[in-house]
Amino acid sequence: MKTYHIALLPGDGVGPEVTRAAMEVLQAVGDRFHHRFAFDTHLIGGAAIDATGEPLPEETLDACKRADAIFLGAVGGPKWDGGAKRPEQGLLGLRKALGLFANIRPTFIYDSLVERSPLRAEIVAGTDFVMFRELTGGSYFGEKTRTADRASDECVYTTAEVERIARAAFKAARARRGKVTSVDKANVLETSRLWRDVVTRVHSAEFSDVRLEHALVDSMSMQLIRQPRAYDVILTENMFGDILSDEASVLGGSIGMAPSASLGADKPGLFEPVHGSAPDIAGRDLCNPIGAILSAGLLLRYGLKLNDEADAVEAAVERIIDSGVRTTDLGGDTGCRAMGDDIADEVLRSVSLSHNVQMHWG
Repeated sequence: MKTYHIALLPGDGVGPEVTRAAMEVLQAVGDRFHHRFAFDTHLIGGAAIDATGEPLPEETLDACKRADAIFLGAVGGPKWDGGAKRPEQGLLGLRKALGLFANIRPTFIYDSLVERSPLRAEIVAGTDFVMFRELTGGSYFGEKTRTADRASDECVYTTAEVERIARAAFKAARARRGKVTSVDKANVLETSRLWRDVVTRVHSAEFSDVRLEHALVDSMSMQLIRQPRAYDVILTENMFGDILSDEASVLGGSIGMAPSASLGADKPGLFEPVHGSAPDIAGRDLCNPIGAILSAGLLLRYGLKLNDEADAVEAAVERIIDSGVRTTDLGGDTGCRAMGDDIADEVLRSVSLSHNVQMHWG
């Protein structure tokens, strides 16, 4: 029986609740497929600031470097607003330290949840795309300055940074429907002009079999709502991807459903739900753990290369949703703990699959 070492970073707010659900599902996978998952829990974000004064303690970073994969719940909350150090610095620092340059966020609309979308069924039904967001460059990591009446955030991208995320997106498109939409602001920003030039060159030289289209981010934010089924793989820079992926997450009716994977050239990868820490409902068993559980599925697929096991998790989630079980954000009354228990039990019952988001990586 193989042992996989998983670093758990529950973090803040609802993070510990959804992390528990994801861990329980992974344990069910271990029982079903005869693996052993060894979980090692560490501090990050606001919880780490409270305990150590740092949002990313060295002990946490060292443990993450040793792990086979990393699962994170959530960071942040108003408790730490205005402080000298913010919880989000822990997550940004972890991504940078591990070289996690690609954030992958799949958006898939379950047939039984179409009615929960804020869009009409004929617009949203059949939506199935993946967003590739560059994660370690741009204004989030550029030099920052602030005086009493002036502030600046430098946005910098290099050719190499754009090339590596572009290649990842094109490879994914080859394994899907063969189309990449690259999003920038090339009519205004020099970084976007570089982005567009590099993406075009990589496409022509290495991926001419994949269709490529370019879109401006302001237009894209509209088209993503008007015609979400038109997209397959969306490629974009750090800040644009942060905004667009949150917009996309509501297409299925709740941000609580959205998973993500952050990957680099080498393991370990970092896997986390898209939703934030939701401090207003923390500790009340009201949050939706599905985004976290699907993130655990991505951990299995991309972090550990266990595709059958990932299939089982994704299929179990779909069957539970199809059965009518709903958390409060989806109009039901099932709690976070009960939803996690139901999905874990379903993993043990069956491993058949109706949908997954497999892509080539690396």
